Order: sequence, then structure tokens, then C-alpha cells
Amino acid sequence: MISNMRIVVTGTGGAPGFDLARHLMGLGCHVIASDANPLACGLVLDGVTPCLLPSSNDPHFGVRLLDVCRRLRPEALISTIEWELPALIAQREVLADLGVRTWLPDAGTVTVTGDKAAFHSVLTARGIPTPATWLPHQLDAVAVPGPFVVKPRRGHGSQNVHVCRTGAQAAVLCELVPDAIVQEHVLGQEFTADCLVDRTGSASVILRHRLLVKAGLSVVGRTFHDGEAAELVKRALDAVGVVGPCCVQGFLCESGGVTVTEVNARFAGGFPLAVAAGADLVEQTLKGLVELPVDHSRLAYKPDVYLTKCFETVATGVWPPPALSGLDESAGGAS
Repeated sequence: MISNMRIVVTGTGGAPGFDLARHLMGLGCHVIASDANPLACGLVLDGVTPCLLPSSNDPHFGVRLLDVCRRLRPEALISTIEWELPALIAQREVLADLGVRTWLPDAGTVTVTGDKAAFHSVLTARGIPTPATWLPHQLDAVAVPGPFVVKPRRGHGSQNVHVCRTGAQAAVLCELVPDAIVQEHVLGQEFTADCLVDRTGSASVILRHRLLVKAGLSVVGRTFHDGEAAELVKRALDAVGVVGPCCVQGFLCESGGVTVTEVNARFAGGFPLAVAAGADLVEQTLKGLVELPVDHSRLAYKPDVYLTKCFETVATGVWPPPALSGLDESAGGAS
């Protein structure tokens, strides 16, 4: 059943969706590659069925998605775009009625993982180390000398993220960064944990160092084992209530200990490293998606396996690309 599934993968213009589409095809699945951008690289992958959808903030997103599901009859949908999760959750029952399986967190989890202030409150209430966090109006009372990180409260992909030395500089940046939040600047080795949380709450964690990061994406990494980090990641996953494939970021701090900076309810952009290290991450995700037991023993992995990513030319040719010639470009938008 798994090897022949028809699966919609959203966000195939980004690294998680693009790599997931290719990996699923390698398992024998038929991929319906979706994106809001008609030039998204995942739409021109050999073997996919390309599907242009509006951005999730478009009021027609839900209607168009359901139209696609009625027409192409997928058996499952996997989202790699966090900000479309509320819209998908709202359509979960209708998708199920159409025979489309999903494995989505609840709305409260999406709120917590998407709001850095709420995330800080939840983790600190559980005693889980996470960077100190302040809203702009709280800066006058901050006794920490800096440095600080100023970023959007609900941002993603390292956009509008700035490091500064003083509280005065942070205050100025808060005027420039939309819906800003201020955090202490943590020094140490940054890591990502590729995770799968089954329907009973049991989690597997694959740790990898983020050795080189570009635009928020780890392009060079190496797997490692660390019991303290793995346990802290599991506690963070439980605190926010995430299920299915997800990822956690944090630091092995220079001063000692581990801190968690964020949880994302989706595959990470560097998840192919977890697979290369021996973790059967995608196939076990498919098992959980169809409500079969996840075999956590298949998610064990080797340390000191590395990955390096680069920009890739996916397709060239005469305009328009053949895979897009039948799509309605007016329905798209910026992804």
C-alpha cells in the first residue's frame, strides 16, 4: 500500500518539499508536487504530477486544494509549509471524507510553535532550557548586557534576523523588524534534531550539527549522539504536543548544557542526512500516516555521517516548461 500511494507534497519549491518528493518517488509513491510559485523547482521534477495552488493566506486556498483532491484523488497529503497548517487543519475532516489521509498537529500546537513568545512561555513552564525572550516593551527592564538577537515573533527561514550588542541597538531594530521579539544570543554549536513522534507520543530523535547555514538552511551537517540533547528534544516535543514528522533546533552551549530554540511541525530541510545515517524516516512517516505502528528501531542512526547541499539545476529548456504548460498560472503567487 505504501509503495503505491498517491501523495500530495506541498511546498516543493523549498528544500524539505523538494527532497521529500524525490525520496517518496524512490519508494515507489506517485507524488503530486504542489507549490504556490509556478516556477518552483519541485514542479518540474521528472515523474511528478505538478499542481499549482494559491498561497495558504489566499482565501481560495482551501477550495482549490479540495478541487485538486477531487480531481487527482490522492490518498495522502504531507505539508512542508508551517504557515499553511491552520488552513489544512480546518479542512482535515473534509480531506478525510475525500479519502486523503493527513497527520497534522492540533491548532494549539501550531500556535505555540509559530509564536516565539508563546513557545518560550511553554518551555520555561516545563523547566526546559530555552533562550531568554522579551517583547519590545520589556527591554527597559532587561538586566542582561547582551548580545541580543532581534527577529520576527512569527518569522521563519532566518528572515529579518539581526544580532546586536546592546539593548539600545535592540530597541532600534525592534522599530525596523516587523512584530519583533528579542532573545539572548546563545553561543555554541547549533544542531537540528530530525524527529518522528508516533500517535502514542513516543519519539525518535536524530541529531545533526548545523556546520554551515545559509538562509536558515543547514547546507553542511554531521550526525552525532548526545544523550542530554536527545532527552531535552523529547521533552520539548512533549511540551508543545507535536505529532508526526517534525524537527527541533537548539545549541550545545559554550558555557555548558543544551538549550532548545524552536520546534517545527514539518520535515527539516536537512532531513536527507538523517536518512543517509540509517534512519528510515520517510517510510516510517508513511506508516504512521496510514495509522500503522511506527517501528522506532528503524530510526536508529550512525554518528559522524555528513551531508553537504548545493544549488542544483533542475531543468532547462524552451519556455514554458512542459510540466507547467497545463497549469493556471493566475492561481499562483509567491511561495
